[in-house]
Amino acid sequence: MRRYLLVLAAVVVALAGCTTGHDAVTKTGSTDSRYVAADGKTVVYPPAQRKDAPAVTGSTVDGGSADLASLKGSVVVMNFWAAWCPPCRLESTDLESVYKSTKDSGVAFLGVNTRDEEDSAKSFEDTRMTYPSLFDPTGRIALRFSDVPPTALPCTLIIDRSGKIAVVIRNGVTVASLTPLVQQIVAET
Repeated sequence: MRRYLLVLAAVVVALAGCTTGHDAVTKTGSTDSRYVAADGKTVVYPPAQRKDAPAVTGSTVDGGSADLASLKGSVVVMNFWAAWCPPCRLESTDLESVYKSTKDSGVAFLGVNTRDEEDSAKSFEDTRMTYPSLFDPTGRIALRFSDVPPTALPCTLIIDRSGKIAVVIRNGVTVASLTPLVQQIVAET
């Protein structure tokens, strides 16, 4: 219980940081909501230091359902995004491109739409991606990642075939930055 409360407190502090700051960017024209960029770090964990990804299941933006455990055996790229997040919009084409170029090599993609309205999430997904995204308007899925919390948007995780978190990217991705990381994890035996 104490660990959960510490993680919850850390996430609350991180999310509070998204509301103000001298480098904040107004989201979708509103002056009362602010976006603060992630720290830009990419961490690649050696196999011996990887932690298990938590159980993640739920309804998708398109009305279906998804379960991270069902993807075990595949390398999974899990991207946390929101339609109102400027870097999320910028990286969406690159994510879709990497998805299409790697799906035949045992790579699955799963998005997590967070802190969005349903109509905005659906419109964004319909025009930008063909892989599923969990709909998580309250941000509870991020709380399950206590060892490597996705505290800012966008955030992309690469989960290895055994279900362990291999890479954490706290920044927008491009084809050039994401593809080699995905290929590195795919090449592991």
